[in-house]
Amino acid sequence: MVAHFLKLKLTLLGNTLRRSVWQTIGLCVALLYALFVVVGLVFTAIVGGGMDLLLTGQVITLAGAITVLCWWVIPVFVFGVDQTLDPQRFTTFAIPRRTLVAGLALSGVISVPGLATTLAAGGTAFAWWREPWLIPVALLGAVLGIALCVVGSRAVTTVLAPLLESRRYREVVAVAAIVPLVLIGPAIGWASQEIGAVSHETNGGSVTADGSLLAAVLARFGELAAWTPFGAPWSLPVAVHDGAWGVALARFLVAVGTLALLWLIWSRSLARALVTPPAGGGKGSKSKGLGWFGRFPATPVGAVAARCTTYWIRDPRYAAGISIIFLMPVILWLPTRSSGNAELLLLAAPVVSWVLAFSVSNDIGYDYTAFALHVATGTSGRADRWGRALPVLTFGSGVVVIVALLTLALAGRWDLTVPLLGVCLGLLGLTLGVSSAVSATLVYPVAKPGESPLKSPQGAALATMLSQFLAMAVVMLLALPLLGVGVWALVSGSVLAGWLTLAVGLAEGSLLLVAGIRVGARSFDRRAPELLQEVQSFP
Repeated sequence: MVAHFLKLKLTLLGNTLRRSVWQTIGLCVALLYALFVVVGLVFTAIVGGGMDLLLTGQVITLAGAITVLCWWVIPVFVFGVDQTLDPQRFTTFAIPRRTLVAGLALSGVISVPGLATTLAAGGTAFAWWREPWLIPVALLGAVLGIALCVVGSRAVTTVLAPLLESRRYREVVAVAAIVPLVLIGPAIGWASQEIGAVSHETNGGSVTADGSLLAAVLARFGELAAWTPFGAPWSLPVAVHDGAWGVALARFLVAVGTLALLWLIWSRSLARALVTPPAGGGKGSKSKGLGWFGRFPATPVGAVAARCTTYWIRDPRYAAGISIIFLMPVILWLPTRSSGNAELLLLAAPVVSWVLAFSVSNDIGYDYTAFALHVATGTSGRADRWGRALPVLTFGSGVVVIVALLTLALAGRWDLTVPLLGVCLGLLGLTLGVSSAVSATLVYPVAKPGESPLKSPQGAALATMLSQFLAMAVVMLLALPLLGVGVWALVSGSVLAGWLTLAVGLAEGSLLLVAGIRVGARSFDRRAPELLQEVQSFP
């Protein structure tokens, strides 16, 4: 039965590639890139094993721990778990739960990240070629590490999925999911303190030619990571090499125990999801009046703007982005406590500007079949583009200004108020213009309305990465003049440069916003039926 899952996954993947030439090209590019990275990692590990075996083992332990952590965390923020084999589709089949979980776990390896992780983990085991008897131990640790990656990723997203489908809990869960990002700052500060402590313990803080400081630092962090569920499986050959059989057994039990616990959590969560599938709606809330439709003008632009504003407030798929916006000052404030570089806080407002404006780059994809209303009613491209941009301009400008003033107060750099506002407002306008043009040309699958925000539709990851990469590249290219003037104002401290940054930001932002909306409107009027056909064909 498990073999049938693997065959089904390969068949669905092949059908997806035959249906879309761009997905085939994207997969080939991703495979080539992954192969290049894997070959580089394996070659580095083998060379390092020939030079310093224990140091290489510590590096592999740290890299493996980071890999497992990324497998658990990244799906929550970015693409979700690949739902090519959606468990809900097997509800009517009498498949034993153990078989279903095993089949889904093995099929999770058949993807670009899964294959890359498997090849890298297996290849780095040969870093112990100077001690061949340790290679089987390293391979055993690699298998446990890969299992922790796949099973842990599935367990985390399966547990969080029903919570994020509920409007009552989505804000809380979205904020909780950002906690790992918030901890980046304290982690960097703690790491700096550890490195400083080790530098004073090793040769009075001087880095010798043989890299004794680096080795001591890696040994300390490697030892800490080895006792966590993330790094335990990768540290087995290090412990066995040192003859610490009791330590090796303890770390093996940590890895196996964590894997068993994750398997149990995933299995029970999956069983509950199959027996009680997510409801499409829920208890409706009592509302008075027309809501946002009564606050915007009674025009086509106002109607589209009111509907998009309602999306921002009530659609759980937007919750993660909103939570990141409000936590961005906190995320950047924590590293400044250890580095003392208060100016780092000033990056929060430009990032918020970019996130808000870029959020409408796939609004048609989020509409799904509701986009048929725009086509059926003959909504013009101008009304659609301006209607989607208006909520971001109306509310986003206020949010950006508030974040900018907050970070200026925390950094104590009120002298940079004018250039910072110029960069933020200019970046908001030009990014919104690019998003308005891109969203009428490129659409890609996203979670459907009512589905979990963590769910990634079949074949969506590659299309998402390619579309967002192209759009971000265009934004960065167009923002170079504005960023150049802004950096000049920051470095020189000139009042004239500050006001010039504000003027350039407002002028460039307004010009590119209008130009982007016009380009998007023409593309919308020309391709509206094709866009509807594309979103209706999303898996």
